[in-house]
Amino acid sequence: MTRPAIVGPDDGPEPPYPIRIRGPVIRGFGRGSKELGIPTANIPITGATIDGRDIDSGVYYGWAGLSFTHSTSDASQAPLPAAPQEVIDKDTEVHPHPSSTTTHAATTNSQSQQPTIYPMVMSIGWNPYYANSVRSVEVHILHKFSSDFYNALMNLSIVGFIRPEQGYESMEALVEDINFDIEVARRSLEREKYVELKKDGYLMDFGWGKDVEKEKKESKA
Repeated sequence: MTRPAIVGPDDGPEPPYPIRIRGPVIRGFGRGSKELGIPTANIPITGATIDGRDIDSGVYYGWAGLSFTHSTSDASQAPLPAAPQEVIDKDTEVHPHPSSTTTHAATTNSQSQQPTIYPMVMSIGWNPYYANSVRSVEVHILHKFSSDFYNALMNLSIVGFIRPEQGYESMEALVEDINFDIEVARRSLEREKYVELKKDGYLMDFGWGKDVEKEKKESKA
């Protein structure tokens, strides 16, 4: 069955999109880079709901706002995407938050970077190929980074649906489909009405990070 190279209405997303979820980048299963060659950044599944109902499992695309202020790297783990380099993808723009100062990102050369918006493709579900026992949110940022960024803050604006979750008989078939998902996301986001969605102030609002820090301190007390 031939899959479409672009998904979603040309005149912009329809309800329930855009869907907004957020969370700190956490440790996942360590398979994205190591086994599949496709690095992913995981966030907690909590919050992946629409009006109190879990978001359907499947593959989605949209925009990701990242703040690296609290990020850390761990060379013992499979690498996740990390802080951006000086030159970014042609379809990606840097949007500093008006109230932000330069942040310290966990890169190999300790670059300082401001919060940034990137195109992304993501999966929500059980990953049938691996028979996961828990549901997960795994995000692939359409940009190359130099290291991981655990604990970075991530705001996601999901603007469209690519396909439902499905099982695979081989890893090769899984990787082939994921790579096609990436191209579908890239092409779908290049349209004018979808590029405009990068201006959503939500993507650069990381005030909730204070609550994350507070919870960490309380858990250690």
